[in-house]
Amino acid sequence: MPRLSDQERQEIQRYLDADQPLPEKYRFLLFEDKRQVELVWNGKTNAVCNVVLPFQTIEQVDEPRAEQPQDASSMQQGDLFSTDARGRQLEGWTNKLIWGDNKLILSSLKNGPLRREIEAQGGLKLIYIDPPFDVGADFSMDIEIGENTFTKQPNILEEIAYRDTWGKGADSFLAMIHERLVLMRDLLAEDGSIYVHCDWRMNSLLRLVMDEIFGADRFLSEIAWCYQDIGSRATNYFKRKHDSILFYSKSQNRIFNILRGQLSRSTIERYSPYFDENDQISYRRLMQTNPGVFAKLKGVPDDLDEIWMDKNAGAQLPDWWADISPLKKGFEEHLNYPTQKPVALVQRILESSTNVGDLVADFFCGSGTTPDVAERLGRRWIATDLGKFAVHTTRKRLIGVQRRLKNEGKNYRAFEILNLGRYERSHYIGVNPNLREEEQQEQLRKKESDFLSLILKAYQAEAVSGFGCFHGKRSGRLVAIGPVNLPISRLFVEEIILECRKLRITKVDLLGFEFEMGLFPNVLDDARSKGIDIAPKYIPADVFDKRAVDRNQVVFHDVAYIEAKPIIKGNALAVQLTDFTVFYSQDSSAYAGTGLGGRGRSATRIVVEKGQIVKLSKDGCGETQRQALTEHWTDWIDYWAVDFNYERKREIIRVPVEKADASQAEATADPSDRAANAYEERWMGDYIFENEWQSFRTRRDRSLELTTVAHDVTPGRRKVAVKVVDILGNDTMAILDVTI
Repeated sequence: MPRLSDQERQEIQRYLDADQPLPEKYRFLLFEDKRQVELVWNGKTNAVCNVVLPFQTIEQVDEPRAEQPQDASSMQQGDLFSTDARGRQLEGWTNKLIWGDNKLILSSLKNGPLRREIEAQGGLKLIYIDPPFDVGADFSMDIEIGENTFTKQPNILEEIAYRDTWGKGADSFLAMIHERLVLMRDLLAEDGSIYVHCDWRMNSLLRLVMDEIFGADRFLSEIAWCYQDIGSRATNYFKRKHDSILFYSKSQNRIFNILRGQLSRSTIERYSPYFDENDQISYRRLMQTNPGVFAKLKGVPDDLDEIWMDKNAGAQLPDWWADISPLKKGFEEHLNYPTQKPVALVQRILESSTNVGDLVADFFCGSGTTPDVAERLGRRWIATDLGKFAVHTTRKRLIGVQRRLKNEGKNYRAFEILNLGRYERSHYIGVNPNLREEEQQEQLRKKESDFLSLILKAYQAEAVSGFGCFHGKRSGRLVAIGPVNLPISRLFVEEIILECRKLRITKVDLLGFEFEMGLFPNVLDDARSKGIDIAPKYIPADVFDKRAVDRNQVVFHDVAYIEAKPIIKGNALAVQLTDFTVFYSQDSSAYAGTGLGGRGRSATRIVVEKGQIVKLSKDGCGETQRQALTEHWTDWIDYWAVDFNYERKREIIRVPVEKADASQAEATADPSDRAANAYEERWMGDYIFENEWQSFRTRRDRSLELTTVAHDVTPGRRKVAVKVVDILGNDTMAILDVTI
């Protein structure tokens, strides 16, 4: 221990006696911490999540490679993997689209059984992330309804996550991103790299965080992605017209492919005669060497493409990229997603730091640009997002990629949509981590009690005690309330069913802000078969509006329901979607009407009220006019899909074995297999939705087919699953019993 003065010893003793933390200087005096520069923020901790939650497969998507069943031996997709009689992938890596909190996802990937599968692919070679770095950003989404635009507010889970990320300023963002970057570093392969996209708000702090986590010697580049559109509005500072992309590697042994940019002067002069001299736009693009600029050349020689791809044709790309434009409305690839990045930008990153077949990941995937590019470049991928709407947007986008590659006769992989299948009570948001354990538990109990009282008051239910799962009672039905910041999971509902059977309870209202993907109708059917009526209902954001609660104006809307019918001709089976009903509300027409037409306010407002999207406006007399924009039930549908044999593929999760069993496996197994033997496969009692047919709207094509193509099926009884995703990104499923 370093020598301390008597005064310093006395001061330390005073702090210890008062049970207070020591001043920062004693960290260096007592422990000889030799770091000269360090980033410190309020609440900084080195604690990293190590929880392992099981991944549940909600849906598997594999655009059929054959429209009609064929002999399995004839259905090979090159040498990539074997397929079944339907042309669906049978083996090999399946790409993964995961919905949930990426901290829990990263921890479960790092410490759980899927880590072994990742390592079998050669490890994770590249991570690209574009986290929400815009302090005070508005995370609402604009959704097109005919010629109108409806603003979808974040759901409660997204609202809480964004509030806790930005509501407390830079400290909370750094705490969030620090822990996740540590987990990402540990997941990366030794020759892997990470690219973190940010702008002027956070680039300086993020670089210090990454220096601390990866090491300053692993910093490779700060890429400036420059915008070409300068705009006309004057500012009293130099216009901010670039984002930063921080590029770090896991080790010195990294993958890096040199990309060439600007063509040599001799090459430009050689091909200038083929250029239209009046086409100045294309000529400038030629000088900037943006891919595809030769589209307007005249009489181009056959070897032009080869010269363009020649790595020696131009200079190596610098860390200043001005040849890729930000996305704007009207661009073909634009999906009306606020944080969407250009394909060309992500493609350049993937081509630089990965090779064909490598595994890449994006843990803030947003609209799905990274998996889109990865699939088309022949890379494997993992993509995650907290927003259900983002996951749905990515699903549609990747189905489109599969369709394009199929039409071009190129390879593509199946992808699966996963959930974190179980959530721990300890992951509630809002408990001060700096408190002692007993103080944290007390604060947690207080927050839970306040939350439950609020919901019961809004639902007009009376509180009950003495139950394990139930919190209230209303009109002869017990009320169970899900957590404030997590989806209601299957485990949560199964515990309700167990208590119902034990106490002979037959009627339950289940209230939640969000429900796990694929939860319904399976668990409801299971409960109904046991004589239990469970009515799931969404908790609206209005519960946090004291005026609405006091006036009993809060409406808890039901989960949507689907009506569909089978069409059977011989052994051919098709499905027709006949009805879809939702009960959503967002904002109130009474309150919205008071904000119309005033100074600085919009003269129109669009709200969701009892399952209808309504446009409000004021006429010349000041009267509020209402126009229903969802005139037909199909207006609510963004996407629907069918699994023609729902019970074909069981839903299997991998869970840790009991300690005694694990010890026996450890003693008998080959050392190289011991990690795998710490887990066992378990059937959840449900089945995976295999997406065999789908129809969905795109930004350019708003049409929707309501009847599937006919599939030849074997005679007998079967269950057919129909899934609908509405325009807000929520999914609903119905099961049809069909006899052929």
